Amino acid sequence: MSKAQADDPIPNGIANAPPTQPDSPKIRLDVQKLHSLPSEQQDLYLFTFTTELETYVTTLAYEELCAQQKHLNSEIHQIICFSSPAPSKAVRGNIGRAFAHILGKGNRKTLFESVNELLAVINAGKGERDLQSKHAAVYCLGEIYKAAGDSAINLSNLACSSLLRLLKPAQNHAGLRAAIFRALAKVVGMIEGAVDETIARDIWKQARKTAGDDKAALVQARACACLETMVRCTLYFDTTSHFEDVRIAVWKASETPIPAARYAAASCLAAFLVKSYSENAPSKSAPKRTKAKKSVRNQQAVLEEGDEDNSRPGSPSGSRRTAVKLELSLPEILRQLSAKYTFPTTSNRVRASIVHSYVKVLSDLGPSVVEASYGHIVDHLLNELLSNAFIAHDRYKQLLTRKYVQKILNNCIGSKILGESGRMNAARILINNVLKNYPQVLKEVPAPSKYALTGVLDALASLIESLGSAFRPIADSCREALIQVLQHLSYTVQIHAAHCLRTFVLACPQQLLPCASICMNTLKRELGLLSSEKQSPRRCVGYANGLAAVISIFPSQPLYGSLEISSRVLSIATELLKFSGKAELRVAGTQVQVAWILIGGLMALGPNFVKIHLAQFLLLWRNALPKPLTKENTAQRQSAEIYYLTSVRESTLGSVLLFLDFNSKLITTDVAKRIATVLQNTVEYIENLPSKKLVDDVSQRASSSLSLQDLVIMVRRRVFQCYSRLISFSAYTSGESLSQSNLLNFAVTMIADPDSYTPGSLSTSIANTSGTFESIWDVADNSGFGMTGIVQHSHIRPLPGEQPAARSVNTGDERISIDLALMNPILGAREHDSICLHTSQRQDIHELPDPPATEVVNTAIALFAVAFPLQSAKVQEGVLEQLATFLSSISLQRDPGRRAAITMNIVMALLGTLKVAVGETIAEQGDVQNQTVEKAMEEILRSLVVHQDHCIRKIAYEAIGRLCNNSGNVFTSNEVDSLINMIVSNRDPNARAGCAMALGSIHSQVGGMAAGLHMKKIHGVLMSLCSDPNPTVHSSAIKALSQVADSAGLTFSGNVSSTLGLLAQLWTCDSHNEESPSLAISNMETEHPTASAIAHCIDSLINVLGPDLQDLSKARELMLTLMKRFALDELFEVQAECLRSWEHLNLYDSAHVDLATYVQRLQENLDSPDVQVRDIAVDGLYNLIRRDAELVLSVGGHSLEDQIWTALNISPDNDGLHNIIQSWLGQSSLTEADKWITRCQQVLTKALKEPVESAAPPDAKSAGVPDLQDEEVAGFNITDGQNQALGNLPEITQELLRWQVRAFAMQCLSDLVAIIGKDMQLDSESAAGHALQNRIADVIRLAFLASTASVVELQVGGLRLIDQVLKIFGVTPDPDFSEALLLEQYQAQISSALTPAFAADSSPDLASAAVDVCATFIAAGLVTDVDRMGRILKLLVTALESFTDDAQDSAVGDLRGLSSNAQTMVRMSVLSAWAELQIASTHQDYLIKVVKPYVAKLTPLWLSSLQEFARLRFEPDISNNTGPARLDEGLDMVYAALNRQTLLKFYQDSWLKLVEAIASLIDQDSDFVFDALDGKGEAPKIDGIKTERHDINYRDEPAAFFFVLFGIVIEALTSRPSSDAAHGEAQTLGILSALKRILRPSVAGNAIFQDTVFSETTELFDRLALTEGLDVQLVIVDIARHLCLMHPSAREEDENEEHLSDDIEQLFELTRIIVLVLAGLLPNLAEHNPSSRPQLPNESVIVIQHSLEALVDAAEVFPSVIKTDLHASILHIFATILGTGVCQANVVPQALPVFKRFLRKTTSTQLNSSTRDLIHGCLQRFLAILAYAQRRESDSSLICAKNTLLACTILLTTASCALSHNDPLTKSALESMLDCLQDLGLAKVAANCLRSLILVNPKNPTDEAIAKYLIPRLIHFTVDTNAQDPEQTRSLTAHALTSFANTTIEEATPAAMCIIIPMLLTRASAEGKEIYRETAKRLLELASGRLLPVFRGVVSKMSPGQKAFMETVIREGGGAGKGAGAGRRDSEGGQEEPSIALKLNFG
Repeated sequence: MSKAQADDPIPNGIANAPPTQPDSPKIRLDVQKLHSLPSEQQDLYLFTFTTELETYVTTLAYEELCAQQKHLNSEIHQIICFSSPAPSKAVRGNIGRAFAHILGKGNRKTLFESVNELLAVINAGKGERDLQSKHAAVYCLGEIYKAAGDSAINLSNLACSSLLRLLKPAQNHAGLRAAIFRALAKVVGMIEGAVDETIARDIWKQARKTAGDDKAALVQARACACLETMVRCTLYFDTTSHFEDVRIAVWKASETPIPAARYAAASCLAAFLVKSYSENAPSKSAPKRTKAKKSVRNQQAVLEEGDEDNSRPGSPSGSRRTAVKLELSLPEILRQLSAKYTFPTTSNRVRASIVHSYVKVLSDLGPSVVEASYGHIVDHLLNELLSNAFIAHDRYKQLLTRKYVQKILNNCIGSKILGESGRMNAARILINNVLKNYPQVLKEVPAPSKYALTGVLDALASLIESLGSAFRPIADSCREALIQVLQHLSYTVQIHAAHCLRTFVLACPQQLLPCASICMNTLKRELGLLSSEKQSPRRCVGYANGLAAVISIFPSQPLYGSLEISSRVLSIATELLKFSGKAELRVAGTQVQVAWILIGGLMALGPNFVKIHLAQFLLLWRNALPKPLTKENTAQRQSAEIYYLTSVRESTLGSVLLFLDFNSKLITTDVAKRIATVLQNTVEYIENLPSKKLVDDVSQRASSSLSLQDLVIMVRRRVFQCYSRLISFSAYTSGESLSQSNLLNFAVTMIADPDSYTPGSLSTSIANTSGTFESIWDVADNSGFGMTGIVQHSHIRPLPGEQPAARSVNTGDERISIDLALMNPILGAREHDSICLHTSQRQDIHELPDPPATEVVNTAIALFAVAFPLQSAKVQEGVLEQLATFLSSISLQRDPGRRAAITMNIVMALLGTLKVAVGETIAEQGDVQNQTVEKAMEEILRSLVVHQDHCIRKIAYEAIGRLCNNSGNVFTSNEVDSLINMIVSNRDPNARAGCAMALGSIHSQVGGMAAGLHMKKIHGVLMSLCSDPNPTVHSSAIKALSQVADSAGLTFSGNVSSTLGLLAQLWTCDSHNEESPSLAISNMETEHPTASAIAHCIDSLINVLGPDLQDLSKARELMLTLMKRFALDELFEVQAECLRSWEHLNLYDSAHVDLATYVQRLQENLDSPDVQVRDIAVDGLYNLIRRDAELVLSVGGHSLEDQIWTALNISPDNDGLHNIIQSWLGQSSLTEADKWITRCQQVLTKALKEPVESAAPPDAKSAGVPDLQDEEVAGFNITDGQNQALGNLPEITQELLRWQVRAFAMQCLSDLVAIIGKDMQLDSESAAGHALQNRIADVIRLAFLASTASVVELQVGGLRLIDQVLKIFGVTPDPDFSEALLLEQYQAQISSALTPAFAADSSPDLASAAVDVCATFIAAGLVTDVDRMGRILKLLVTALESFTDDAQDSAVGDLRGLSSNAQTMVRMSVLSAWAELQIASTHQDYLIKVVKPYVAKLTPLWLSSLQEFARLRFEPDISNNTGPARLDEGLDMVYAALNRQTLLKFYQDSWLKLVEAIASLIDQDSDFVFDALDGKGEAPKIDGIKTERHDINYRDEPAAFFFVLFGIVIEALTSRPSSDAAHGEAQTLGILSALKRILRPSVAGNAIFQDTVFSETTELFDRLALTEGLDVQLVIVDIARHLCLMHPSAREEDENEEHLSDDIEQLFELTRIIVLVLAGLLPNLAEHNPSSRPQLPNESVIVIQHSLEALVDAAEVFPSVIKTDLHASILHIFATILGTGVCQANVVPQALPVFKRFLRKTTSTQLNSSTRDLIHGCLQRFLAILAYAQRRESDSSLICAKNTLLACTILLTTASCALSHNDPLTKSALESMLDCLQDLGLAKVAANCLRSLILVNPKNPTDEAIAKYLIPRLIHFTVDTNAQDPEQTRSLTAHALTSFANTTIEEATPAAMCIIIPMLLTRASAEGKEIYRETAKRLLELASGRLLPVFRGVVSKMSPGQKAFMETVIREGGGAGKGAGAGRRDSEGGQEEPSIALKLNFG
């Protein structure tokens, strides 16, 4: 070390050493500093250094690594040899990985040296090296061999022998022993066959012995893993004797209570069995099977002989003589496992291990073997396991085995191993080989047992659920088999068959009606045979359950349901109840049971059905549950009669419970009271039953399988269930009846009475009484001494109405779910409660109903929870005292099992009560805040929080936290102090752990603010407990610390540093992990690892700091260090918490997260076997992609994309994966359109990576390949070279992705096309649009492939995609052939894609989508010749005729037999399609020929459909009364409310098209349209039924259907059905457009102007004008203008100006709407202060212009008495626009023409003084605006001045008649204009304005006065060359004066010529030759036309000099008049353009 220290290294850090010293170390441990630190910090310092060392090593390049290798090895060796601090697990991991990287990636010259050094440490004597150093050396040796062992084979023997020798010194060090076996496995795993046989056998012997005998579960697991490695990697251990050795060791290891060891043992056995698998083994199997059975039979003797004898046959000498290689076929492999499973003495732990082996064996054998042998596997599981006599005899073992078989068949094989085609084949095998063998068909094939049938039905239901719609090809066969099984005599089989039938119908809804019909008819037949056939009663019950299960899904499949069947079922049930009183007792019992089962199924139809018959049901319940007679009277009854009455009550209460579950909306106060009454009657009946009658005679039973005691228990269960739900829905009403009864005491008795339970089994009772009882969780009798089933070990079921916890127990992993079954003494099953058939569509296996006796306790607890808070304090106190008495009962001392069960029940009841009290459920909270009640609860809970059972402790501390939350601060303070004192005084680990968790729960429940006062105390206590060596204590303390941090939030930030430091120390401490030397600690840590709690606590600290992490570098770096170690941990729990931590850290401080590493970590966990880890990885990836998908995908590479789709194929319903892809699509759809098309194409067509070799030939339909029966389709399927995958599809034998993934890909492709379509509407040159156009062939090909698949979802997706493509590219020309359309070449393919939709096996939604495509295709214009439209048009025509003829069964193509709802759906699609064609015909002439022949037939259908829509939408709730239905009404009327929501959806999707079609016909003024609107002619027939007319008096209105149309439109505008803003605005525009056309006088008449109608309409318009966009506002303005013009007062001639009509207010309202739109757009119109808005957009300019025009038009219809005021308002608006800066550029140029039109209208009539004053005032305001603008104070001042000059000119030229000829204001205006001639920027505009003023013709006196005033001044300006002329406007004034001469009257022309010609010459003389050309042009204009004689006269009077000068000017400038001169003058200031511009501006 001295030389190393002389090199001056950087301690514990990395130095920048000069490159000239390649051999100098770059990192070195400062040993002196290490030893100077306190002992508690040394481990953390060493851990930090080794972490930096590992990081440094991994970053070195090869050359640098080789150069520093020697020094790095010495550093690591130095750390290994430390005695203090000894290398802990964290340090060992760091140095082991560093060593492996150095020797694996660097130079291996030092490999032998390093191995020898490590072996020297391992082989050192007892005093030379500490075991901790040897532990580190062992770990490093294993890592070295794992990384570079192939280069150290020569030392392997020495290494293995040294490791084996170390086992003896490690007898008391569990962690070291585990490390030895792991190192041995790594050595053997690397060198494999090179290992020496002797050494291998020594390892085998030690591993086998340790696996069976060691007490440390971790050591057992590592030994089993070592055995597995020996089996897999060597060839020495493959004989029968070795298999016997392994099997014995595995059975021993499987007895451990720790799941990790059991799983390792199972994996070891599975590896041996998989290795022995051989397809040719059956010929050799006979002797082996005998031997195997013998070994099983004599297992107990073998276990007693010892390991030495067992190892002798495995010696080398013996093996050569007797060894026989083990070869087993798959049936024999399975038999090896089943033999032990069914052995009577086999424990349940061993059985769980065997199930692990089953799963492992089948997974390792692979899909090909499993699928080929699926029938054998099923037969084995059903016959060898489920049907085994020993298993079937024990109810618990039977349910446990059934659960395990489900895990194997469903979760392992069905979900993970088999593909889609494999599942189809598996379903066929189950149906054909098992189900169809019942009843027995062939003598040689026995019928399957009821246990086998139960397992098959569960497996088939799982397969059907996963396959979904893909199950359709074998639906008929499955239906027949299931209905056959329904008649089985076993009730269990019947319930499972009904469940499977329900699942089947949900997946294939087309089978709903056939199944319901067959079940109903068969049931009726069996009911008729009740009195004659012996077994008919049971068959009746089976068919009734099947029928009820099918009926209950009618609401979820409304297209396939049948009102007729529902009505007939109700009739059957009521008849059975009616006639049951006349039947023999047993027959009556069956009739009543069947009736109530059917009524229960009908309850699932919901309130719309039940409310029609509610009065009838209440009456039936009252009759079936009457008030009982006296107890004496009951005692006198016969047993059979009592049995019958009890059975009736149980069946009746089942229907009541279903009513409460599905019809809570109907529970009024009266209904609640009635139900409470019948429930109370039932309670009294049970109490009156004599106890001696409960032991009944079997011969008196109606059903031999149930005793009267069982029935009583079931009735109690139903009473509690009904009461708990009733209180939740109607708390106070039910609470009253509850307080009047003793039901709460009854519930308390069920919960906690020591004597109120039935023992589960004799063996359990013996164990309980003999004192061998250990734990309630080890009881396996399905009774658990009356314990509740709500608590399932560490998982607590939520109460009814409670939201489940955010982080629940992970049960998704197969290993966990298999082991969880062992921890529950009670297992559920469907046959325990048939209600589960209806209450959940997807009943999870963990939520199956418990046995009735257990369910009584469960429901009693639920009732107690909701009822206790509603009681008075006295009652509550008494109940708690009763519970405390039960808990301390003396009888429980002799009954520990019952004591444990009661304790669990009581603590769960209190927790449920407190959950209700703090508002965690939907039930009424009530009040439990009485001090006495709180004290009593506290005493009970405080005694239980220190209980030995950790589940009881967990429930107790959760209850204490909620109790503190409910009781206030004083109670909380006392409780915290009490718990802390208990921790200090009580040294029991369980007590300290419970108190620690209670402190955490209190802080979590009370909250950070309220608990802040106690946080310091709580934190200090928990920090000290975290260092406790006992795993129970420190693990609980760390979890409690996490709770405190989570709930405290930022207030915990001051404690983060100390907490983080402690957690880091604990991570480095071996007393807090499973490699501890202590056996007890190791086992406890293995079962409940502290590492996961530490990782979760780190995540909590990250969330506490949040964004502050960016500034806290020290804490952040330590967190990063720990999180990187967490990621390397083997435990899934730690990995999950690590991923959560990385996700949160990336959220708060992404700058310090290496994105590439994080993405790679997420990729690695996407395919994790643990569901929780996988889900967290998906969430993290979604959060990354949501930010920047392109960056993440570029970092992850192409493999990430493949992993996402693969993960989706594994979990097609994973919403997180869907969100990832949709977010990615949303971000990149427009930039990567081509890539997305390719991506979707690959998903739709590519096969899985591993081909599935099916035993049976693949089914083309199930594989998604179209059945090519059409030449066009076949031709289309032949693809070009770019797409060979599609062309080769028929030959593919590989497995495609699951259809759910392909359907999602189709949805993504559809979304992509929709996004691109919207982009193309905004940008015609869209790059994404071009990309889509280039790939249109692939898109249509994919759509075709989907539309011809066998799965309905894919077919619908394909047709919708075709519809989208037609709408987007329907009119797009082909880029290669411009004369043709792009899609013309795909006509045949599109037509063929529609063919399956109209087949007989199609579905309504598919046919509806196909009809839409037909309409879109015809409207697209691909074919304009009607004769060439072919079958597409024919389909529409035949469909229309089908829905208008007299046929009852309407059809579309070959699709027939639709339900009424389905017919409505298809009919609306057909009518909507024709409406679409009618709308398109207004701009597509060829469509007129298509539509015209059918319009007369369509119009009444459209109107009647709209009328039906209005009836459904607006009429009050149909059948709102609860009275009985009228007999004379049809089913559709009686049950109209049942289908109301379903039908409304169909109409909602189509009504707007129908209205638009009718509106388009109104535009065409078609006579038959108005006839139809008036209701003339015969009522149309729809589906063969003549539609009824409603007798409404429309005689005062022009159109009978106006209010129907108007009401629909107004209601649609009022509601907001669409969540998509863009789609909603487009829909609003369409509705308003239709409304505009409906409001024509020919349709609406004066109806719109009725007061109520008009007020609602204007209020709606007001809201739309204020909230909607500009497009909507524009339409509203047009409608308001239209209404003004058609108003009745507008058509009346008002002779009396003083008279105002009563409805003039309506005109004001309409005008106000227009002004409201203007006020919302114009900045200064409604605001007092000038607005600083930016320039108005073009869209708003259009709205403003239309609003001004509408306002001008509306003003004309007002009476003249108020017209002046309205004119004043309009002038104010124009003036405001003119004076607003933002309006100058765009708005004013559009407003001036409207202003001119307004002035013309205003001055066209007789002028009055008011009008003159308005014009005068307007001119005055204009001049003020001009004066302000000339100040040039803003950027818009100049353009404002120009616009004002134009406005003044318009006013003076248009309204001059309103001004006096001598008005001073006029002169002022003219002076302002003349002044502007010398204003830079305004001169040209002013000159043109003056020109317009003098050229007015004809002139009124005011115009003449203006001309007289202007001409002298203009002449002066023109000739005065000394005056300023900044813009050279003299040419403009000269031109104006010349034009004036041309326009004067003939008498004045000579005078004008005499003035103007000299003026021109004078100007030319003054300005020189530059203006000769212009002057010559002007002179020539004067000398042309009619002015020539006058011109000559004037010239003749000129002097010779003037004539000569004029000739000179004309001569020199005359040639330019038509040439360049004109162009120059035009360019200089031109004569033409300003005049033209002015004219355009003026309109």
